Amino acid sequence: MTKNKVNISFRIWFYTGNEKFLGKGRVELLERIDKTGSISSAAKGMKMSYRQAWQMVNEMNERASEIVVEKSLGGKGGGGATITKAGEKAIQQFHEFEKKVAQFIADESKNLNF
Repeated sequence: MTKNKVNISFRIWFYTGNEKFLGKGRVELLERIDKTGSISSAAKGMKMSYRQAWQMVNEMNERASEIVVEKSLGGKGGGGATITKAGEKAIQQFHEFEKKVAQFIADESKNLNF
């Protein structure tokens, strides 16, 4: 009998209370907003509707202790969006936590034998 390599995958969600606050997709959305300065452009890059992206941003802003995305209304120059310091910190903490979990899983999976 041959030993099969076991692969483990995981998905992390940060919650505030019982509500989803931050996960991989939301972090990607924040990073794209940071890069483009636009919720609309970030949504297009993720093949997501603007409405869905706006709703996700709104939920994150409501659930965080400080807003993570600052929106400016349209007008002659158009609107835009910027990631706040709290948003940058949320992105950083998510990636750090994800890296630690990935390392833990990699280390622990060496001991698995099926």
